[in-house]
Amino acid sequence: MHENSKMSGMRFLAVTVLNALITIVELAGGLFSESLALLSDAFHNLGDSASVVLAYVASRIGLKNSNTSKTFGYRRAEIISAFINAIFLIVVSVFLIAESIRRLTAPSPVNGGIMLIVAVIGTVANFGSAWLLSRGAKGSLNIKATYLHILSDALSSFGIIIGAIIIQIWHVDIVDPIVTILVSIYIMWETWPVLKEAINILMQAAPNLDFEAMKRDMLKEPGVVNVHHIHVWQIDENRIMFSAHINLNDQLLSDVEPVYRHLENLLQKKYHVDHVTLQAEVFRGKSNELFTRDRHDI
Repeated sequence: MHENSKMSGMRFLAVTVLNALITIVELAGGLFSESLALLSDAFHNLGDSASVVLAYVASRIGLKNSNTSKTFGYRRAEIISAFINAIFLIVVSVFLIAESIRRLTAPSPVNGGIMLIVAVIGTVANFGSAWLLSRGAKGSLNIKATYLHILSDALSSFGIIIGAIIIQIWHVDIVDPIVTILVSIYIMWETWPVLKEAINILMQAAPNLDFEAMKRDMLKEPGVVNVHHIHVWQIDENRIMFSAHINLNDQLLSDVEPVYRHLENLLQKKYHVDHVTLQAEVFRGKSNELFTRDRHDI
């Protein structure tokens, strides 16, 4: 675990340095070439540098153990980071689309040669950064949001290369804001699922599970009469929490514990639930539905 964390830190540092350098190069190139696409990409990269630092800090906070203040631990720090990064991407994209539309009505001349050179440098560096983060993007919403930041800039830089070639050969300056609009729309399209998932987790929305099937499987356990008052939520994108009340036949508490173990094993293996909390009852709530309808009963 220590080696993995150290390697992650080194990758985050390398990506931050790369993005800082790209930002400086693209700001200078955008100003000299008067390319909105390059300037927009520079601001994206500036945001990426901040998002990489934020993602790293959040990942370190997420490793802290639970305590009396945070009984579920600090894993939500990474979800908050993913949420902030996604919001930032969408806001910047909307701003760039608005500025590009303004440029469409009054296009300004662009130096395609400088634009092309800077875009090639940006593309290579951004794809390198994306590669460094690609491994961690599969298992963490936080790193995935940061990875999308970097990948979107890599694709943006590639789009700028195409735009620069068109400008250089055919002198069609209007291509610059068009490329900016297309890339911004693509970024928002890719970012929306990350933002939606982060919001769902922060709002403690239930994961996509077949709750009726879960109830049927739990009722197959000998002695279980009814299952009600279910609550299911996620701490992060990987950990599912489950709580429920179960009605049992009147029996000794020592006889209830094996039922608990069997149900926990079922929920963990078949439905990938990480933490199971069950409350045994005999008569109370015996006719209640699967989900509570009373706010006072939560």
